[in-house]
Amino acid sequence: MNLIERIKNILLQPKETWAVIDAESTDVPTLFTRYAMILAAIPAVCGFIGMSLIGFGGFGVTIRVPFVSGLVNMVVSYVLSLVGVLVLGLIIDALAPTFGGRKSSIQALKVAVYASTAAMLGGVFSLLPSLSMLGVLAALYSIYLIYTGLPALMKNLPEKSVVYTVVVVVAAIVVGVIIAAVSSIFIPSGGAMFSGAAGPAITMNTPGGKVSIDTAGLEAAGKKMEEAARKMEEAQKSQDPAAMAEATGNAAKAAAGMFGGGQAIAAQSLKAALPEKLAGLPRTGFDVQDGAALGLPTSQASAQYGSDDKQVRLEIIDVGGLGQMAQMAMGMTESEKEDQTSAEKTWQSGGRTLHQRYEKDGSHAEFKTILKNGVVVSIEGNHVSVKDLQGYLSQVDLNGLEGLQRKGKS
Repeated sequence: MNLIERIKNILLQPKETWAVIDAESTDVPTLFTRYAMILAAIPAVCGFIGMSLIGFGGFGVTIRVPFVSGLVNMVVSYVLSLVGVLVLGLIIDALAPTFGGRKSSIQALKVAVYASTAAMLGGVFSLLPSLSMLGVLAALYSIYLIYTGLPALMKNLPEKSVVYTVVVVVAAIVVGVIIAAVSSIFIPSGGAMFSGAAGPAITMNTPGGKVSIDTAGLEAAGKKMEEAARKMEEAQKSQDPAAMAEATGNAAKAAAGMFGGGQAIAAQSLKAALPEKLAGLPRTGFDVQDGAALGLPTSQASAQYGSDDKQVRLEIIDVGGLGQMAQMAMGMTESEKEDQTSAEKTWQSGGRTLHQRYEKDGSHAEFKTILKNGVVVSIEGNHVSVKDLQGYLSQVDLNGLEGLQRKGKS
């Protein structure tokens, strides 16, 4: 297979090219090493150049993501995008019988890999953050590639192609949201994927250890998506916006349920870990958010503590069944950076990832730990040292948070 020819043909002659791809004999390593891994580097590298080297802004002000942070994000986003393609292939395969198609893991992975071509090539616009919206438009063409590829490779019923595509796209969006959430963990700010389910799984060896992707619940979730898709068809025929929105929401919930880990730890359980006082500082407010209502496996609880000019914010975030994916990315993050005004460091200790960053004038500091189960606990403050923040964090029951169990899929 000639890479350039395949890219050109899948973009310009998708229907004819899918017929060729359908007849090709290939395997997972070939699809990834000769195609997906090459194209996935485009958005990762261009994003790093655009955000860390070129920068973004306006009115004479340019903002750049710190160089080391940009490198870390580049590596993490690259790995997670490949994992996302693999997961999308699993979803396409699991849903095939639902829409009158036939299961074939390699054919489903072909659809996921080659349909991602437009989206990955669109990553070149990340070189200039101001043009990043053009990348989104390029990614929309991948929807058409999915639409034309599903019947050709998965042999679904022609009349089911639209709904099959919609359901797959909803799943892809959820995958993208989750990947963005995990990737953002590793970008310092100023302010157990697929775990817990029994059944067959796909295991990948990564620099951070083994990652298992549970596939036992994919078909069950597919049934829910089939029902949501049926309602979407009915709503489309009736032109009822409310019904369409409800059916799309149900499809999103079912798609989120595919990712094997079920729900996130209840936000109220995270809130319970927030102490009333932190090293004598009174709690002045808190915020609790739960993504369960939207079908997203995320929860968050944060609190503010303060007295006079000393202000501290403590935040606990869970990304549901993403624990193992987070661990995979964690294993690749170890770095240290220092300049005249600030210093930051990321390291591993006791199976946890630790990150600290502080301004040398004492104006701001932050400390973050990612627990073994993927729960992220971060603390930051103004006019507080990193050492003090670590002391404050010792008042939080990290072992208790690490032992909290996530609910299974409902």
